[in-house]
Amino acid sequence: MNVTELNLSDRCEHFSCSERSVSPAVYILLYVCSAAVVLLTVCGNLLIIISVLHFKQLHTPTNMLVLSLAVTDFLISSLLMPFMLIWIIESCWIFGRVFCTFLWFIGGFITILSIYNIALISVDRYLALSHPFFYMNRVSVRISCIVVVCDWCVVVTYILALIYFNGNFTSSVMCPGECFVFINGSWAVINIIITFIFPLSVIIILYSRVFLIAKKHATAIRELNNHTRPQTQKITSHSMKSERKAAKVLGILVSVFLACLLPYFIYTLLNDIVEIRIEIIQILVMVLYLNSTMNPVIYALFYPWFRRCIKLIITLQILHTGSSLINVL
Repeated sequence: MNVTELNLSDRCEHFSCSERSVSPAVYILLYVCSAAVVLLTVCGNLLIIISVLHFKQLHTPTNMLVLSLAVTDFLISSLLMPFMLIWIIESCWIFGRVFCTFLWFIGGFITILSIYNIALISVDRYLALSHPFFYMNRVSVRISCIVVVCDWCVVVTYILALIYFNGNFTSSVMCPGECFVFINGSWAVINIIITFIFPLSVIIILYSRVFLIAKKHATAIRELNNHTRPQTQKITSHSMKSERKAAKVLGILVSVFLACLLPYFIYTLLNDIVEIRIEIIQILVMVLYLNSTMNPVIYALFYPWFRRCIKLIITLQILHTGSSLINVL
């Protein structure tokens, strides 16, 4: 979170934790709704993780990236969302300075991972549609897993470097009841480029290309209907439709992610120009976190295999011998 020392000092002069002005019933309802959102997010992403890990039919390069995204969403829902919701409801940070620093930098780490997971998914879909033979011959589950591990290692290294070279997180000005850390000038620019501008550019450019290619594939399928034999037509058009459907669903995933991310990204860019109320900042961060709730819902709506996996998991059929070989596609 980029907040200047001056702004923090000025804010501290008039800040105090506001008293809760809602009735006890509303207060309890807010906590019940918050708990429901956290539980839905945790369970939804846990179902994705179990599905991809357990069923061998789902062990594909793309699903390894989806698995990495589900893990980051699970971490957001379990490590970050509860404390952010409590902060919003209480209108006051009650967990102390050390945990505040922990929250923002664990949050930064997981958020960056989510952004780069989405970027890797866009690269995966672009390669699958634009270079199908290269993708089938060279991109394997093993390669995808190596890429995911490298992605996690690079983000960990970047976060550690940010903490080390910034060197002023624990000594930064902090108001009683507020939770902010700030990044010094040069690292603030580097952070925006690395965490937002570069991955967002990759996502937007590649998915623009993906949809253009998908449109060409649709034209190719129509031509196959007129010029090829029935068996060849069936095999080729099915393959094309499968890749296009995967691109479409993951495109929806990316679009929802961008819709949740961009408000916070815009705030980050305008932070030093326009002073924004703490309540607005909390809402922007929470909207970003709610993307982790949306992803399992998107899978449940558009992927029949995920709905079948949920049924098998809930009914405990995955505990049976050989359940990992069940056909879920």
